[in-house]
Amino acid sequence: MSRKTYKSQHLAKISLAVMGVGFVGTFPFQDTLWGTILQGGFEAGLVGGLADWFAVTALFRHPLGLPIPHTALLPKNRKRIIAGIISMLENDWLTKDSIRKKIATIPFAERLFPIAEQAISGQPVRTGIIKAIEHLLHSVDSKKIAPVIEVELKSKLNDIDASNYLPLAIEQLISRKYDEKALDFVLKEIDEWSKKESTKERLGRMAVDALENIKADGFMQFALKSFTNIVNEEKLGSIIQGLIQKGVISFQDPYNQNRQTLLFHINTKLQDIKTDKNLTLELNNIKDQMITEWKIEDKIIDFIEQLKQKANIFIESPNFYENYLLPLLIKAIESLKSDQEKVDAIESWIKQQITIFVDNNHSKIGKLVEENLEKLDNKTLIDMIENNVGKDLQWIRVNGAVCGFLIGLILVGIKLIF
Repeated sequence: MSRKTYKSQHLAKISLAVMGVGFVGTFPFQDTLWGTILQGGFEAGLVGGLADWFAVTALFRHPLGLPIPHTALLPKNRKRIIAGIISMLENDWLTKDSIRKKIATIPFAERLFPIAEQAISGQPVRTGIIKAIEHLLHSVDSKKIAPVIEVELKSKLNDIDASNYLPLAIEQLISRKYDEKALDFVLKEIDEWSKKESTKERLGRMAVDALENIKADGFMQFALKSFTNIVNEEKLGSIIQGLIQKGVISFQDPYNQNRQTLLFHINTKLQDIKTDKNLTLELNNIKDQMITEWKIEDKIIDFIEQLKQKANIFIESPNFYENYLLPLLIKAIESLKSDQEKVDAIESWIKQQITIFVDNNHSKIGKLVEENLEKLDNKTLIDMIENNVGKDLQWIRVNGAVCGFLIGLILVGIKLIF
């Protein structure tokens, strides 16, 4: 019970006691004029106070515990009172239309933006957002994502057509002079190979074998035998070796006509390759075969796990929120505020969702009130009402005693006059 309610009850009892004491105290003076008047006033005040006490008490309980008819009105009519309260809430005070009209007048977006701008700089939101990102990061299942990434990656690679990139590759090859570099590389290898002693011996044997296997008759046969008798394997090998080295040196000369002719021929062949459909088809087949046999799921899983670890370290860094995330959030809010079309869309969406929620749950308002009231027993409910309106109820008793006293004085005065 509140202090104010207790004081008002105390005051009501005092007023009733004053009237009773005054009524009894005037008996010795009832033969006098003022004694008669005061006795009539105190008598009426006592009757009025008792009547109001009975009336107020009868609302909540039986006066003096006696089962007098038409008393304890609140406990007897509890269900009807609760039903009336619920009906009044649903049909008069908190109707769907009244709630919708109220929702329509509230600028939700205008009020939410300042709240959001202030909240994102606070520690609770900072901690909440970081924990949400960390939870989202940890919930990423690498083993489930890896097959999806593998399928998408292979699909994109399969869509690559060699005919679109082969001309570009050849142009790069020519512009970077890889044809000349390739020729120089081959010439260098030939030169190094030709300088070997084993190469000279092999070339000599091959030349002698070739001469011996030449079929000729008469003078030509005699000439070949004479030549092979004069020139042995070593000499033939040296001759051929020298010829090869001279040929290499001549082709290594950038101004050599034979070199220029060979490079022109190579360049022409490369240009022809650009539109070679058979080569393009073969390259596509090789690419598709390589992609099909490419097992990269485990590597993708390792990559995702490494990426998650790095992202987690980055998120846990002290400056992540202030230097990276907070500026992005501020910029996003500013951008959103400046776009009136989006603001209107957000406003409309919020109001629509609240309206839908109200329409779907309007009946629960009364149900909620009913459930909460039904949880209270009669004593608790009566005490709650008395604590909230008890001051006014007690003043009814005080007013009854005071008004009765004044009316009593008036009535006695009129009685004495007439």
